[in-house]
Amino acid sequence: MPKSNIPPPLPTSPTTTTEIIKAVSPTASSPKLKNRLSVMLHNATHHNKDKVNKGNGGEITWCFSQVKGSIEEEVAEADIISCVEFNSDGDLLATGDKGGRVVIFQRDKASKNAVPSRGEYNVYSTFQSHEPEFDYLKSLEIEEKINKIRWLQQTNRNHFLLSTNDKTIKLWKVAERNKRPEGYNLKDELGQTRNKTAIKSLRVPIFQPMELMVEASPKRVFANAHTYHINSISVNSDLETYLSADDLRINLWNLEITDQSFNIVDIKPANMEELTEVITAAEFHPKECNMFVYSSSKGSIRLCDMREQALCDKHAKLFEEPEDPTNRSFFSEIISSISDVKFSHSGKYMITRDYLSVKVWDLTMESKPVETYQVHEYLRNKLCSLYENDCIFDKFECSWSGDDKHIMTGSYNNFFRMFERDNKRDNTYEACREITKSRTVLKPRKVSTGGKRKKDEISVDCLDFNKKILHTAWHPLENIVAIAATNNLYVFSSKD
Repeated sequence: MPKSNIPPPLPTSPTTTTEIIKAVSPTASSPKLKNRLSVMLHNATHHNKDKVNKGNGGEITWCFSQVKGSIEEEVAEADIISCVEFNSDGDLLATGDKGGRVVIFQRDKASKNAVPSRGEYNVYSTFQSHEPEFDYLKSLEIEEKINKIRWLQQTNRNHFLLSTNDKTIKLWKVAERNKRPEGYNLKDELGQTRNKTAIKSLRVPIFQPMELMVEASPKRVFANAHTYHINSISVNSDLETYLSADDLRINLWNLEITDQSFNIVDIKPANMEELTEVITAAEFHPKECNMFVYSSSKGSIRLCDMREQALCDKHAKLFEEPEDPTNRSFFSEIISSISDVKFSHSGKYMITRDYLSVKVWDLTMESKPVETYQVHEYLRNKLCSLYENDCIFDKFECSWSGDDKHIMTGSYNNFFRMFERDNKRDNTYEACREITKSRTVLKPRKVSTGGKRKKDEISVDCLDFNKKILHTAWHPLENIVAIAATNNLYVFSSKD
């Protein structure tokens, strides 16, 4: 029989580096070769450990990056941030406020390329998106407040975004200019018309470098399609259409057509006295251009398929959790109203936010959520006082991490909550100006509900309900979050 070149079988479970070396190369008798193999295995093992700890569902250590906005005690109503949104690659971050302004921040290149990278943003462009208007037919003032901002997928050097107030949606083009034309024949350098008789020769205009200028210009205005206040806009994955939703209707728009939209959902009853619920949020599926979802004030979520019929009054799926009779109270319907719904990046799940909790739904299971996270259950005993000061009607948003393994939402006292799905861990952090040193690690906060309070805990009776985090956004590719706290924008990033 000829000698076989096949190496002996591997040990069943090599545990030490020496055993692994023997298993990989039993003939490696040279000390140098053994040493090289040992170093390679050590590096590979630690590299894999780092990968697991950094991005695949491990607990994130959050650090302060920066804060934008004034520190004055008296805050003007117009300066309160009303929406926050990253673009598709996370290099731009847009905020809208109650004064109708849109401020766009751009990622600082030095902080992006640093090791570890930091989430620092500089002001890129500021423009007035909406102005206050008056509806003379209904004798109603239309606020300039920006309700939602949604970025379009970038297809060229320019950026496009949709912004909306209660009635009107606008498509904005954000473009850079770093060159200007010079050498006109009929105009001088100041733009004045030259004497034609003095022109003896023709010049070819050329482009000269100039200081970078960012211009925002309105390209489309989509108006007069909503009777009630717009609460949601969502861009379709086909990159050609988007939806807008108000309290009773959802319209489908083409981005190129401003004077026509298609009504795809209408829940307005013939008799308004029979109205039992309103639409609170709506969003397109991230991958299936025919599917969208909308939530209601009764706590139900309806998934609709536009392939079935033009008017999607009949839903394809209804997601609703049966109410626990033991928890039934006067406030049950109010606190079950869904304030936000978001598809996961994979499109397999969606999260909904009601007053007290965040729920994760699997699109293949309608009967109940697969995960439920309590945001501030300690407030259940204070619903009466929250009803009296109108806080019970606050609409909190929620966000997915880029890998869909973490969920973020806001609370009171400038607290925001982080939920880790794999290990079911959760933490509470505070956005405050006391921590303004870069790379300062955030310490988790605890709320005390009992009589005895520990040193680092805050009593539920001491919470400031005027400080609330309603609007949050998570960077689509990195662990960087943007938190809107009244008129301040906080940016936090992971330590690693």
